Amino acid sequence: MRTKICGITSYEDAMNAINAGADALGFVFYEASPRYISPADARKIIKKLPPFVEKVALFVNSDAQIINSYCQESGATLAQIHFEAPSKLYEHLFVPHIKVIRAKEPKDILLYSDEYRLVDAYSEAYGGSGKRLNLEWFDGVECSKIILAGGLDPTNVASLKKYGFYGVDVSSGVEISHGKKDHKKVEEFIKNAKI
Repeated sequence: MRTKICGITSYEDAMNAINAGADALGFVFYEASPRYISPADARKIIKKLPPFVEKVALFVNSDAQIINSYCQESGATLAQIHFEAPSKLYEHLFVPHIKVIRAKEPKDILLYSDEYRLVDAYSEAYGGSGKRLNLEWFDGVECSKIILAGGLDPTNVASLKKYGFYGVDVSSGVEISHGKKDHKKVEEFIKNAKI
């Protein structure tokens, strides 16, 4: 499974995740989040990163102009849309994007099933809550285009293998505190997701 370490706020945490084998890093451009980073500060980190790592910008309740502008300013390569955006918004994006489904019930995970999408447990806080989805919802579901988030950590990520998820996304499950990663947990999480 591909791995994304979200809520990156320092170059040290970014490089540790990359050296441990992370495929993507997440930068939270949602000011109400305790993991918020400004596009300018994200740029300071991103411009020093090696190639072939996806730099994902997370947005909540932003318009297309903000999303395009922040991605350009920061150097992010993918926008992660964490809210119910009108289809018109997607038409105006200049950057590749991925939709996030904040699932409340089993049928929610089937939304956008023809697209790669991130499925997270519903939370008022738009992610990073550590809430976990009921894995039984995925029994018999085609999961090869799903990136699973919510309540994941080094101890439970290996148990997801049987579902065939495209990838996994973790934030609070590998943290010492909001926005500060535990390097050992990041390494264990990635190793256990990929073995």
